[in-house]
Amino acid sequence: MAERKRQSLLTGAGVLAIATVVVKLIGAVYKIPLTNLIGAEGYGYFTGAYAIYTPLYAISMAGLPVAVAAMVSGNVEMGRIKDAQKLFKISKRIFLLIGIICTTVLVLIAYPCSVMLGAPDNYISIIAIAPCVLFCCLMSAYRGYYEGLNNMTPTGVSQVIEAAVKLIIGLAGAYVFMDKSLNYYRENAVNGAVSMFGKQVTDEATALSAIYPYAAAVAIIGVTIGSVLAWLYLVILYRKKGAGFTREELVNSPEAKSSKELTRELMKLAIPVAASSIILNVTNMIDDFTIRARLKYAMETGGEIIKAMYAEALEISQTLDSGIPTYLYGVHGSVINIKNLIPTITMTLGISAIPVLAKAWAAKDKNAVKVSTESALRVTMMIGLPAGLGIAALSEPILELLYSSTAEIVPIAAPILRTYGFAMFLFAVATPMTNILQAIGNTRAPIISIVAGAVAKFIYNFIMIGNPEINIQGAAGGSVACYVMMVGINLYAIIRTTHVKLDYVSIFLKPFVAAASCGGVAWVSFMLLTEKLGLSSKLSCVAAIGAGAAIYAIVLLLIKGIAKDDVEMLPKGEKIAKVLEKFKLLG
Repeated sequence: MAERKRQSLLTGAGVLAIATVVVKLIGAVYKIPLTNLIGAEGYGYFTGAYAIYTPLYAISMAGLPVAVAAMVSGNVEMGRIKDAQKLFKISKRIFLLIGIICTTVLVLIAYPCSVMLGAPDNYISIIAIAPCVLFCCLMSAYRGYYEGLNNMTPTGVSQVIEAAVKLIIGLAGAYVFMDKSLNYYRENAVNGAVSMFGKQVTDEATALSAIYPYAAAVAIIGVTIGSVLAWLYLVILYRKKGAGFTREELVNSPEAKSSKELTRELMKLAIPVAASSIILNVTNMIDDFTIRARLKYAMETGGEIIKAMYAEALEISQTLDSGIPTYLYGVHGSVINIKNLIPTITMTLGISAIPVLAKAWAAKDKNAVKVSTESALRVTMMIGLPAGLGIAALSEPILELLYSSTAEIVPIAAPILRTYGFAMFLFAVATPMTNILQAIGNTRAPIISIVAGAVAKFIYNFIMIGNPEINIQGAAGGSVACYVMMVGINLYAIIRTTHVKLDYVSIFLKPFVAAASCGGVAWVSFMLLTEKLGLSSKLSCVAAIGAGAAIYAIVLLLIKGIAKDDVEMLPKGEKIAKVLEKFKLLG
């Protein structure tokens, strides 16, 4: 067999980060035109389906794979190769069962949940995405196994396949469906009322209201097909190449433990890991329920105030009064597309840290624990801080650049995005902190932090979003309150568990100084280019982002904000480190 691939923390993170950037770029090409195509109200249905689907998806993608990766990594480190192989077979059976159960549950709760959300037609999209849970579960066994072997490439490639298929089939399907449906209405409208999808429509606004739920469902079918093809890729890859264990490793491996014993060990680790993930995603689902319920309440108690606040946008989008809560929810969803980009990238650092930290913790190597922990947190801050402050500085231009066909949402969305930008470092570091704690065996702290954050978010949302004068603008504050609690508790737990003295200057202060320079230069550049040189907002935005990124890199190097340990973990890192050291640019 070929020699098994092994990747360091940052090399593995780099593989996943590259895949994640590609996936997110594809996602932007998918979700942003989709919002422009089906409008904020249609995108509200799309996001509403994800709100129900995500907690069940989290069981397969964020809980159990972590446990499989940690156990596989530990067994391989001890030379128990047969245990690792047997664990993979067991995990496939468990994931299949969980996938069938979760898919069935999602189908059964689709309509009741849609009614509770105040959008009965949302069940169509939920049904369309339900099979995705099963195939994501099946994929998770393979992904967790390869990640435990420090080989992040299969996970990355499968994610790209998912995203690409979603883009091609989902976007094309939604475009054709919208075009055919609107043409049908326009061709038959001359005869008065037209029956569409079981509803009588009398004008284009009511026709669009009837079309949106089905257009969202067609787009979501692309997501499901993408998960099927990504799973097939992993199956074929494993059958052709296996895991890459050598004959010597297999011969020298002790006999595997019994299936019962391995299952017990897996579930002992998986349950608390999955619990924190489930709680977080159930919290997000409750958050979505709360946002929509409080928006509905705000409309009932102060609808005229809301209509006056957003009169121009509602008129341009032809949104009916009954669709305003879904419309505002969809506007918030368009902001979430941008807000989630950075945390999704930094999440890869946490995933890659699991096998590295688990090994160091098991060996009681305090220095290795310190190096890996600091590297994961520092690189997260180096990504999250400049991206967040840059987004805050350019919130309106970024939205105008991305949502040109639905530009009426920009005045509503910009203040929300600005708040998320300032808090981006919190969103970016939360998952890596959770993964660090899971890798060192502290699965209790993430659960406590998530519950505390959920309570803070629920209280804030209930009060603020239900106020007609604040409405959807209150959603960002609830998320910030949640993550302040989560990050604070998790950081305290990391320090208490590892007994490692973290270097806060290199982790937080130096990246912040460089990031502040980035945000300031980006804002000044944009203002000069638009007001002094008269360039367009879109061109100025792109140029300002480039200027901010360049200044950030320069300042970070000048203040020695990059540590030698971080660089050495990169591919050919030692050579890069020598060059930077020569110019005295490493911290």
